[in-house]
Amino acid sequence: MNTVAIIGMLWGDEGKGKIVDLLSEQANIVVRYQGGTNAGHTVCFKGKPLPLHMIPSGIFNEKTVCVIGNGCVINLKSLYEEILLLESEGVDVRGRLFISKRAHVTFPFHIEIDKNIEKKKGSRKLGTTFKGIGPCYTDKFARVGIRVVDMLQREELEALLESYFSTFTGRKDEFDIKCIAEDYTKIVQELGDYIIDTVSFLNREIDGNKRVVFESAQGTLLDVDFGTYPYVTSSNPTIGGVCTGTGVASNKIGRVIGVAKAYSTRVGKGPFPTQFEEGFEEPFRKKAKEYGATTGRPRRCGWFDAVGVGYSQMINGVSSIALTKLDCLSGVDKIKVCVAYKINGKNGKASFPPDTASLSRTKPVYEKFDGWEEDIRGVNNEKALPRNAIKYFKALEDILRIKISIVSTGPDRKDTILREKIW
Repeated sequence: MNTVAIIGMLWGDEGKGKIVDLLSEQANIVVRYQGGTNAGHTVCFKGKPLPLHMIPSGIFNEKTVCVIGNGCVINLKSLYEEILLLESEGVDVRGRLFISKRAHVTFPFHIEIDKNIEKKKGSRKLGTTFKGIGPCYTDKFARVGIRVVDMLQREELEALLESYFSTFTGRKDEFDIKCIAEDYTKIVQELGDYIIDTVSFLNREIDGNKRVVFESAQGTLLDVDFGTYPYVTSSNPTIGGVCTGTGVASNKIGRVIGVAKAYSTRVGKGPFPTQFEEGFEEPFRKKAKEYGATTGRPRRCGWFDAVGVGYSQMINGVSSIALTKLDCLSGVDKIKVCVAYKINGKNGKASFPPDTASLSRTKPVYEKFDGWEEDIRGVNNEKALPRNAIKYFKALEDILRIKISIVSTGPDRKDTILREKIW
Protein backbone atom coordinates (compact mmCIF):
# COMPACT_ATOMS: atom_id res chain seq x y z
CA MET A 1 0.00 0.00 0.00
CA ASN A 2 1.55 3.30 -1.15
CA THR A 3 0.16 5.40 1.69
CA VAL A 4 2.04 6.87 4.66
CA ALA A 5 0.63 8.66 7.70
CA ILE A 6 2.88 11.22 9.42
CA ILE A 7 1.99 11.53 13.11
CA GLY A 8 3.40 13.80 15.84
CA MET A 9 4.54 11.76 18.85
CA LEU A 10 4.25 14.28 21.69
CA TRP A 11 2.77 17.82 21.87
CA GLY A 12 3.31 18.88 18.25
CA ASP A 13 6.07 21.04 16.74
CA GLU A 14 8.13 17.92 16.03
CA GLY A 15 9.15 18.98 12.54
CA LYS A 16 6.42 17.10 10.67
CA GLY A 17 6.40 19.77 7.94
CA LYS A 18 9.94 18.95 6.86
CA ILE A 19 9.29 15.19 6.88
CA VAL A 20 6.13 15.61 4.80
CA ASP A 21 7.96 17.93 2.40
CA LEU A 22 10.75 15.36 2.08
CA LEU A 23 8.42 12.43 1.39
CA SER A 24 6.27 14.45 -0.99
CA GLU A 25 9.17 14.57 -3.45
CA GLN A 26 8.01 11.08 -4.45
CA ALA A 27 4.33 11.40 -3.50
CA ASN A 28 1.37 12.18 -5.71
CA ILE A 29 -0.86 13.61 -2.97
CA VAL A 30 -0.48 15.09 0.52
CA VAL A 31 -3.66 15.44 2.59
CA ARG A 32 -4.14 17.34 5.83
CA TYR A 33 -6.85 15.59 7.85
CA GLN A 34 -7.54 17.67 10.99
CA GLY A 35 -6.99 20.97 12.78
CA GLY A 36 -7.09 24.51 11.51
CA THR A 37 -4.94 27.63 11.46
CA ASN A 38 -3.92 26.92 15.06
CA ALA A 39 -1.21 24.66 13.60
CA GLY A 40 1.90 25.80 11.80
CA HIS A 41 4.35 23.75 9.78
CA THR A 42 7.51 25.59 8.75
CA VAL A 43 9.15 24.33 5.57
CA CYS A 44 12.45 25.51 4.12
CA PHE A 45 11.84 26.58 0.49
CA LYS A 46 14.75 27.86 -1.57
CA GLY A 47 16.69 28.47 1.63
CA LYS A 48 13.88 30.50 3.19
CA PRO A 49 11.65 29.25 6.05
CA LEU A 50 7.97 29.58 5.11
CA PRO A 51 5.23 28.84 7.66
CA LEU A 52 2.13 27.00 6.48
CA HIS A 53 -0.98 27.14 8.66
CA MET A 54 -3.57 25.33 6.56
CA ILE A 55 -2.03 24.23 3.26
CA PRO A 56 -0.32 20.81 3.38
CA SER A 57 3.46 20.77 3.44
CA GLY A 58 3.72 19.00 0.08
CA ILE A 59 2.82 22.18 -1.79
CA PHE A 60 6.48 23.03 -2.53
CA ASN A 61 6.82 19.98 -4.78
CA GLU A 62 5.37 21.08 -8.10
CA LYS A 63 4.06 17.64 -9.09
CA THR A 64 2.31 17.00 -5.77
CA VAL A 65 -1.41 17.64 -5.27
CA CYS A 66 -2.46 18.88 -1.81
CA VAL A 67 -5.81 18.24 -0.16
CA ILE A 68 -7.48 19.84 2.88
CA GLY A 69 -9.74 17.11 4.22
CA ASN A 70 -13.19 17.17 5.76
CA GLY A 71 -11.75 16.81 9.28
CA CYS A 72 -10.22 20.27 9.11
CA VAL A 73 -11.86 23.53 10.15
CA ILE A 74 -10.96 26.27 7.71
CA ASN A 75 -10.58 30.01 8.09
CA LEU A 76 -11.22 30.80 4.44
CA LYS A 77 -9.79 34.32 4.66
CA SER A 78 -6.52 33.05 6.12
CA LEU A 79 -6.39 30.25 3.57
CA TYR A 80 -6.84 32.66 0.70
CA GLU A 81 -4.10 34.91 2.10
CA GLU A 82 -1.83 31.87 2.41
CA ILE A 83 -2.44 31.01 -1.23
CA LEU A 84 -1.54 34.56 -2.28
CA LEU A 85 1.62 34.43 -0.14
CA LEU A 86 2.77 31.21 -1.78
CA GLU A 87 2.07 32.58 -5.23
CA SER A 88 4.16 35.65 -4.38
CA GLU A 89 7.01 33.27 -3.51
CA GLY A 90 6.75 31.60 -6.91
CA VAL A 91 4.75 28.54 -5.81
CA ASP A 92 2.07 27.59 -8.34
CA VAL A 93 -0.95 26.54 -6.28
CA ARG A 94 -3.87 26.54 -8.73
CA GLY A 95 -4.82 23.06 -9.87
CA ARG A 96 -2.70 21.54 -7.10
CA LEU A 97 -4.79 22.37 -4.03
CA PHE A 98 -8.24 21.00 -3.24
CA ILE A 99 -10.60 21.75 -0.35
CA SER A 100 -13.22 19.36 0.98
CA LYS A 101 -16.83 20.44 0.53
CA ARG A 102 -17.51 18.80 3.89
CA ALA A 103 -14.95 20.82 5.89
CA HIS A 104 -16.37 23.22 8.48
CA VAL A 105 -15.63 26.95 8.34
CA THR A 106 -14.34 29.18 11.13
CA PHE A 107 -15.88 32.66 11.21
CA PRO A 108 -14.94 35.89 13.06
CA PHE A 109 -17.48 35.10 15.76
CA HIS A 110 -15.68 31.82 16.52
CA ILE A 111 -12.53 33.82 17.24
CA GLU A 112 -14.42 36.17 19.56
CA ILE A 113 -16.05 33.24 21.38
CA ASP A 114 -12.61 31.63 21.72
CA LYS A 115 -11.17 34.76 23.36
CA ASN A 116 -14.14 35.22 25.69
CA ILE A 117 -14.11 31.59 26.86
CA GLU A 118 -10.40 31.69 27.63
CA LYS A 119 -10.78 34.91 29.64
CA LYS A 120 -13.41 33.29 31.86
CA LYS A 121 -11.51 30.09 32.62
CA GLY A 122 -9.32 31.50 35.40
CA SER A 123 -6.76 28.96 36.55
CA ARG A 124 -7.85 26.43 33.91
CA LYS A 125 -6.77 28.54 30.96
CA LEU A 126 -5.58 26.30 28.16
CA GLY A 127 -3.24 28.61 26.28
CA THR A 128 -5.40 28.61 23.15
CA THR A 129 -4.15 30.33 19.98
CA PHE A 130 -7.40 32.38 19.70
CA LYS A 131 -8.00 31.09 16.16
CA GLY A 132 -11.59 30.00 16.86
CA ILE A 133 -10.79 26.32 16.45
CA GLY A 134 -12.45 24.99 19.59
CA PRO A 135 -15.72 26.91 19.09
CA CYS A 136 -15.87 25.81 15.45
CA TYR A 137 -15.47 22.14 16.39
CA THR A 138 -18.06 22.70 19.14
CA ASP A 139 -20.54 23.91 16.51
CA LYS A 140 -19.68 20.95 14.30
CA PHE A 141 -20.54 18.41 16.97
CA ALA A 142 -23.55 20.40 18.14
CA ARG A 143 -24.73 20.08 14.49
CA VAL A 144 -25.10 23.81 13.99
CA GLY A 145 -21.86 24.37 12.07
CA ILE A 146 -21.53 25.72 8.55
CA ARG A 147 -19.56 23.74 5.96
CA VAL A 148 -17.88 24.85 2.78
CA VAL A 149 -20.64 23.26 0.70
CA ASP A 150 -23.23 25.37 2.58
CA MET A 151 -21.59 28.58 1.40
CA LEU A 152 -21.85 28.25 -2.36
CA GLN A 153 -24.99 30.44 -2.42
CA ARG A 154 -25.10 33.74 -0.52
CA GLU A 155 -28.81 33.47 0.29
CA GLU A 156 -28.33 30.02 1.83
CA LEU A 157 -25.32 31.19 3.85
CA GLU A 158 -27.17 34.25 5.14
CA ALA A 159 -30.13 32.09 6.18
CA LEU A 160 -27.83 29.68 8.04
CA LEU A 161 -26.14 32.55 9.86
CA GLU A 162 -29.49 34.05 10.81
CA SER A 163 -30.64 30.70 12.19
CA TYR A 164 -27.35 30.17 14.02
CA PHE A 165 -27.41 33.49 15.83
CA SER A 166 -31.13 33.43 16.56
CA THR A 167 -31.40 29.93 18.01
CA PHE A 168 -27.95 29.04 19.26
CA THR A 169 -25.86 31.95 20.48
CA GLY A 170 -28.30 34.78 21.17
CA ARG A 171 -25.58 37.20 19.99
CA LYS A 172 -27.13 38.32 16.72
CA ASP A 173 -26.67 42.04 17.37
CA GLU A 174 -22.89 41.74 17.83
CA PHE A 175 -22.14 40.80 14.21
CA ASP A 176 -23.24 42.09 10.79
CA ILE A 177 -24.67 38.94 9.24
CA LYS A 178 -25.15 40.44 5.78
CA CYS A 179 -21.56 41.69 5.74
CA ILE A 180 -20.19 38.30 6.83
CA ALA A 181 -22.31 36.50 4.21
CA GLU A 182 -21.15 38.87 1.48
CA ASP A 183 -17.46 38.64 2.40
CA TYR A 184 -17.39 34.88 2.68
CA THR A 185 -19.46 34.28 -0.45
CA LYS A 186 -16.88 36.30 -2.40
CA ILE A 187 -14.04 34.23 -0.95
CA VAL A 188 -15.80 30.97 -1.77
CA GLN A 189 -16.31 32.21 -5.34
CA GLU A 190 -12.57 33.01 -5.55
CA LEU A 191 -11.81 29.50 -4.28
CA GLY A 192 -14.44 27.84 -6.43
CA ASP A 193 -12.02 25.71 -8.50
CA TYR A 194 -10.37 24.43 -5.33
CA ILE A 195 -13.56 23.02 -3.77
CA ILE A 196 -14.31 19.35 -4.60
CA ASP A 197 -15.61 16.09 -3.14
CA THR A 198 -12.26 15.07 -1.64
CA VAL A 199 -13.57 11.75 -0.29
CA SER A 200 -14.26 10.37 -3.77
CA PHE A 201 -11.06 11.92 -5.12
CA LEU A 202 -8.77 10.40 -2.47
CA ASN A 203 -10.27 6.93 -2.61
CA ARG A 204 -10.13 6.89 -6.38
CA GLU A 205 -6.47 7.95 -6.38
CA ILE A 206 -5.47 5.42 -3.70
CA ASP A 207 -7.30 2.65 -5.56
CA GLY A 208 -5.25 3.73 -8.59
CA ASN A 209 -2.08 3.04 -6.57
CA LYS A 210 -1.11 6.70 -6.21
CA ARG A 211 1.31 7.58 -3.41
CA VAL A 212 -0.46 9.49 -0.64
CA VAL A 213 0.90 11.12 2.53
CA PHE A 214 -1.50 11.90 5.38
CA GLU A 215 -0.27 14.92 7.36
CA SER A 216 -1.28 15.54 10.97
CA ALA A 217 -1.34 18.86 12.74
CA GLN A 218 -0.33 18.99 16.43
CA GLY A 219 0.69 15.71 18.12
CA THR A 220 -0.66 12.67 19.93
CA LEU A 221 -0.48 14.22 23.40
CA LEU A 222 -2.70 17.06 22.17
CA ASP A 223 -5.36 14.64 20.90
CA VAL A 224 -8.77 15.49 22.41
CA ASP A 225 -9.30 11.82 23.41
CA PHE A 226 -5.81 10.54 24.15
CA GLY A 227 -3.83 13.65 25.08
CA THR A 228 -3.21 15.54 28.31
CA TYR A 229 -6.85 16.63 28.66
CA PRO A 230 -8.01 19.41 29.03
CA TYR A 231 -4.75 20.89 27.73
CA VAL A 232 -5.35 19.51 24.24
CA THR A 233 -6.59 20.55 20.83
CA SER A 234 -10.17 20.01 19.66
CA SER A 235 -9.56 17.26 17.11
CA ASN A 236 -7.77 13.92 16.66
CA PRO A 237 -4.20 14.21 15.34
CA THR A 238 -3.84 10.47 15.99
CA ILE A 239 -4.20 7.70 13.42
CA GLY A 240 -7.98 7.41 13.85
CA GLY A 241 -8.30 11.02 12.69
CA VAL A 242 -6.95 10.00 9.29
CA CYS A 243 -10.06 7.92 8.61
CA THR A 244 -12.66 10.32 9.99
CA GLY A 245 -10.86 13.35 8.53
CA THR A 246 -10.53 12.05 4.97
CA GLY A 247 -13.10 9.31 4.40
CA VAL A 248 -10.28 6.83 3.68
CA ALA A 249 -10.73 3.43 5.35
CA SER A 250 -8.17 2.10 7.83
CA ASN A 251 -7.20 -0.82 5.59
CA LYS A 252 -5.92 1.71 3.05
CA ILE A 253 -3.32 3.15 5.44
CA GLY A 254 -0.08 1.35 4.67
CA ARG A 255 2.55 2.76 7.00
CA VAL A 256 2.71 5.09 10.01
CA ILE A 257 5.81 7.19 10.66
CA GLY A 258 5.94 8.88 14.04
CA VAL A 259 7.87 12.16 14.20
CA ALA A 260 9.76 12.97 17.40
CA LYS A 261 12.40 15.52 18.22
CA ALA A 262 15.70 14.38 19.72
CA TYR A 263 14.40 16.20 22.81
CA SER A 264 10.89 17.36 23.80
CA THR A 265 8.94 20.60 23.54
CA ARG A 266 5.53 21.85 24.55
CA VAL A 267 3.64 25.09 23.88
CA GLY A 268 1.01 26.45 26.21
CA LYS A 269 -0.32 25.15 29.51
CA GLY A 270 -0.28 21.64 30.92
CA PRO A 271 2.12 19.23 32.66
CA PHE A 272 5.53 18.61 31.08
CA PRO A 273 7.50 16.08 33.18
CA THR A 274 10.88 16.35 31.43
CA GLN A 275 11.09 20.16 31.16
CA PHE A 276 14.63 21.54 31.44
CA GLU A 277 15.73 23.41 34.51
CA GLU A 278 15.26 27.15 34.11
CA GLY A 279 18.91 28.13 33.73
CA PHE A 280 19.46 25.66 30.89
CA GLU A 281 16.12 26.02 29.10
CA GLU A 282 16.34 29.63 27.85
CA PRO A 283 19.79 29.41 26.17
CA PHE A 284 18.81 26.07 24.63
CA ARG A 285 15.54 27.54 23.33
CA LYS A 286 17.39 30.39 21.64
CA LYS A 287 19.94 28.06 20.09
CA ALA A 288 17.28 25.64 18.83
CA LYS A 289 14.93 28.48 17.75
CA GLU A 290 12.04 26.97 19.63
CA TYR A 291 9.30 29.50 19.00
CA GLY A 292 5.81 28.79 17.65
CA ALA A 293 5.27 29.07 13.89
CA THR A 294 1.70 30.31 14.41
CA THR A 295 1.97 32.48 17.52
CA GLY A 296 5.69 33.11 17.99
CA ARG A 297 5.32 31.96 21.60
CA PRO A 298 8.41 30.45 23.23
CA ARG A 299 8.17 26.67 23.45
CA ARG A 300 8.95 24.92 26.70
CA CYS A 301 11.88 22.54 26.17
CA GLY A 302 12.88 19.30 27.89
CA TRP A 303 14.61 15.95 27.60
CA PHE A 304 13.38 13.12 25.34
CA ASP A 305 10.37 11.44 26.93
CA ALA A 306 10.44 7.76 25.97
CA VAL A 307 7.35 7.03 28.10
CA GLY A 308 5.25 9.55 26.18
CA VAL A 309 6.67 8.45 22.83
CA GLY A 310 6.08 4.79 23.69
CA TYR A 311 2.46 5.58 24.54
CA SER A 312 2.10 7.31 21.16
CA GLN A 313 3.60 4.29 19.40
CA MET A 314 0.87 2.13 20.93
CA ILE A 315 -1.97 4.54 20.11
CA ASN A 316 -0.93 5.00 16.48
CA GLY A 317 0.57 1.64 15.50
CA VAL A 318 3.79 3.40 14.50
CA SER A 319 5.97 1.55 11.97
CA SER A 320 9.13 3.62 12.42
CA ILE A 321 10.36 6.94 13.82
CA ALA A 322 11.62 10.10 12.13
CA LEU A 323 13.98 11.76 14.62
CA THR A 324 14.32 15.49 14.07
CA LYS A 325 16.59 18.32 15.29
CA LEU A 326 19.41 16.04 16.39
CA ASP A 327 21.78 18.89 15.52
CA CYS A 328 20.32 21.02 18.34
CA LEU A 329 21.89 18.71 20.94
CA SER A 330 25.44 19.49 19.76
CA GLY A 331 27.44 20.97 22.62
CA VAL A 332 25.31 19.40 25.37
CA ASP A 333 27.69 17.55 27.67
CA LYS A 334 25.27 15.02 29.17
CA ILE A 335 21.99 14.13 27.48
CA LYS A 336 19.12 12.65 29.47
CA VAL A 337 16.33 10.36 28.32
CA CYS A 338 13.26 9.73 30.45
CA VAL A 339 12.78 5.94 30.48
CA ALA A 340 10.16 5.69 33.26
CA TYR A 341 7.81 7.73 35.41
CA LYS A 342 7.54 7.66 39.17
CA ILE A 343 4.09 8.70 40.32
CA ASN A 344 3.59 8.87 44.09
CA GLY A 345 6.84 6.95 44.45
CA LYS A 346 5.70 4.10 42.19
CA ASN A 347 7.41 3.18 38.93
CA GLY A 348 4.97 3.60 36.04
CA LYS A 349 7.26 2.75 33.14
CA ALA A 350 4.65 0.98 31.03
CA SER A 351 1.82 3.47 31.41
CA PHE A 352 1.08 7.07 30.57
CA PRO A 353 -1.40 8.55 33.08
CA PRO A 354 -4.82 9.59 31.73
CA ASP A 355 -5.15 12.55 34.10
CA THR A 356 -3.11 15.72 34.31
CA ALA A 357 -3.06 15.61 38.11
CA SER A 358 -1.06 12.37 38.06
CA LEU A 359 1.16 13.61 35.25
CA SER A 360 1.87 16.79 37.21
CA ARG A 361 3.13 14.66 40.12
CA THR A 362 5.34 12.60 37.84
CA LYS A 363 9.06 12.37 38.56
CA PRO A 364 10.98 11.27 35.45
CA VAL A 365 13.52 8.46 35.74
CA TYR A 366 16.48 9.26 33.49
CA GLU A 367 19.26 7.46 31.72
CA LYS A 368 22.25 9.62 30.82
CA PHE A 369 24.30 9.61 27.63
CA ASP A 370 27.51 11.35 26.67
CA GLY A 371 27.01 14.25 24.28
CA TRP A 372 29.16 15.56 21.43
CA GLU A 373 30.77 18.90 20.64
CA GLU A 374 30.83 18.73 16.86
CA ASP A 375 28.36 20.79 14.81
CA ILE A 376 26.40 18.18 12.84
CA ARG A 377 23.97 20.53 11.09
CA GLY A 378 23.54 19.44 7.50
CA VAL A 379 25.16 16.01 7.87
CA ASN A 380 23.39 13.56 5.55
CA ASN A 381 25.55 10.48 5.99
CA GLU A 382 25.28 8.41 9.16
CA LYS A 383 28.98 7.54 9.10
CA ALA A 384 29.87 11.24 9.24
CA LEU A 385 28.13 11.69 12.59
CA PRO A 386 30.13 11.77 15.84
CA ARG A 387 30.20 8.40 17.57
CA ASN A 388 28.18 9.67 20.55
CA ALA A 389 25.44 11.03 18.28
CA ILE A 390 25.08 7.58 16.69
CA LYS A 391 25.12 5.96 20.12
CA TYR A 392 22.38 8.31 21.25
CA PHE A 393 19.82 7.61 18.55
CA LYS A 394 20.61 3.88 18.56
CA ALA A 395 19.99 3.90 22.31
CA LEU A 396 16.59 5.47 21.59
CA GLU A 397 15.88 2.61 19.17
CA ASP A 398 16.69 0.10 21.92
CA ILE A 399 14.59 1.90 24.54
CA LEU A 400 11.60 2.32 22.21
CA ARG A 401 12.12 -1.03 20.44
CA ILE A 402 11.48 0.54 17.08
CA LYS A 403 13.50 1.50 14.02
CA ILE A 404 14.52 5.12 13.48
CA SER A 405 14.16 5.36 9.71
CA ILE A 406 14.90 9.08 9.27
CA VAL A 407 17.32 11.35 11.13
CA SER A 408 17.08 15.10 10.51
CA THR A 409 20.12 17.29 11.12
CA GLY A 410 18.78 20.62 9.89
CA PRO A 411 15.75 22.37 8.38
CA ASP A 412 16.58 21.81 4.72
CA ARG A 413 15.46 18.75 2.77
CA LYS A 414 19.05 17.74 2.13
CA ASP A 415 19.90 17.83 5.87
CA THR A 416 18.56 14.31 6.28
CA ILE A 417 19.85 10.79 6.84
CA LEU A 418 17.55 8.18 5.30
CA ARG A 419 18.25 4.89 7.07
CA GLU A 420 15.74 2.82 5.13
CA LYS A 421 13.61 3.06 2.01
CA ILE A 422 10.24 4.73 2.67
CA TRP A 423 8.45 4.18 -0.63
